Amino acid sequence: MSLQVEKLEHNMAKLTIEVSAEELEKALQGAYNKQKKNISIPGFRKGKVPRQMIEKMYGPEVFYDDAANQLIPEAYGKVYDEEDLEIVSQPKIDIVQIEKGKPFIFTAEVALKPEVTLGEYKGLKVEKISNRVTQKEIDAKLAEEQEKNARTVSVTDRPVQDKDEVVLDFEGFVDGVAFEGGKGENYPFTIGSGSFIPGFEDQLIGANLEEEKEVRVTFPEEYHAKDLAGKDAVFKCTVHEIKVKELPELDDEFASDVSEFETLDAFKADIKAKIKEQKIAEGKRKQEDKAVEEAVANAQMDIPDAMIDTEVRQMANDFAQRLQQQGLTMDQYFQFTGMTAEKMTEELKPQALKRIQTRLVLEAIVKAENIEISDEKIDEEIQKMAESYKMEAEKLKEFMGENEKKQMKLDMAVQEAVTFLVENAVEE
Repeated sequence: MSLQVEKLEHNMAKLTIEVSAEELEKALQGAYNKQKKNISIPGFRKGKVPRQMIEKMYGPEVFYDDAANQLIPEAYGKVYDEEDLEIVSQPKIDIVQIEKGKPFIFTAEVALKPEVTLGEYKGLKVEKISNRVTQKEIDAKLAEEQEKNARTVSVTDRPVQDKDEVVLDFEGFVDGVAFEGGKGENYPFTIGSGSFIPGFEDQLIGANLEEEKEVRVTFPEEYHAKDLAGKDAVFKCTVHEIKVKELPELDDEFASDVSEFETLDAFKADIKAKIKEQKIAEGKRKQEDKAVEEAVANAQMDIPDAMIDTEVRQMANDFAQRLQQQGLTMDQYFQFTGMTAEKMTEELKPQALKRIQTRLVLEAIVKAENIEISDEKIDEEIQKMAESYKMEAEKLKEFMGENEKKQMKLDMAVQEAVTFLVENAVEE
């Protein structure tokens, strides 16, 4: 096998790969062995037709596709693994020559990893972290805990009010005719939640238990059911239950019930400490994001479109896998949301470009600052992973190949580059 590399514009390259005539012949024979059991010619038993006879009847190219499909991934895979080329896209394959007795020649157009020219990345300006906690924030967290621990009680001595939880029957009519999907029985929802179309919930305020009330609404013009969009409707509603949340008192008993603390003051102090810790963590993340964003903006690089397309496909595949874990397919997602594959691709491109630029710049900083990850740090990371997987670290090491360890080391070095940017930034 031989290789010629032609560098093209925008970090693209054209690889011309030549496979010997002998290897092509082996692939053609393999294609024949694979297909012969399905070929019938009068005078021969099925599966016993000589290759020469098949090629004479159908032409020598009858086995070319199968042979090429075998040779291309093998030859391209060797180039990818053995040659000193940092290929960062899927190849665009074009067959140049396939003919018995001659070398098999094909080209693969690929994107190569772009060079990065770093700009300023030290002394970047980031916002100073504020860990100040206000009483309002503490009160909001306490109110959240009250909501979590509230109990629901039934109300029978008054009509419906805003924020009430109600259970009702309803049936909708357009021009006096009941419409499909407009009926519900013992339907629970909260007044003011926005679960129904605008105007519906407001009109239920003041309704008495077991008393029929008419609610008049107009369906929005953009309503998903086209036959109802923009039309006036009347819903006949009967409220069967009214419930309200009863919040617990904020006192020492409440604190001991919902936390490890015996007094409300101690619980408040813990809430304050946790909010402060959260603010510091958020502040650090913001500093990291700002520093990385500035470093990327100051750098120069030429990202090939093929590299972006490959990243988009990977992002889409990752999204599809997450959907699958939730029991959905991409087709179902497109149907539910009105999204299309083409629209998703266009929406993902800016994110893909940002990911690529960020990674390239951080890797360039790793190189410029000679950031290295020791074997000890790798072992510590493997130990953490093993603990999360509930397995022994040595066993996990056995499963990991050298490429995985090398990638882990680079990923950790990239994260160290982020830390380096923040440590060398100027707080404002």
